[in-house]
Amino acid sequence: MPSSEPVSLVKLRKGDHGVLLTLPEQAELRSQCIRLGICVGAQVRCSQRLPGGTIIIEIGRQEIAIGKALAAAIEVNMG
Repeated sequence: MPSSEPVSLVKLRKGDHGVLLTLPEQAELRSQCIRLGICVGAQVRCSQRLPGGTIIIEIGRQEIAIGKALAAAIEVNMG
């Protein structure tokens, strides 16, 4: 479901696509994201949602599991 309003990464459902708009403000979390390839402008797809709020995203050919708290701090533009 396309949207022009940014939403939290935690709101994505299985199969949703988006472009990363923001990363966490905390420098340590931001640098960890970048090391994993999670960076502003990256195309992502939600491949799975796990119990407890963990979300698994695909960036390129890589799958990354992100906890609910971190996913809530990352914004995406769905489309």
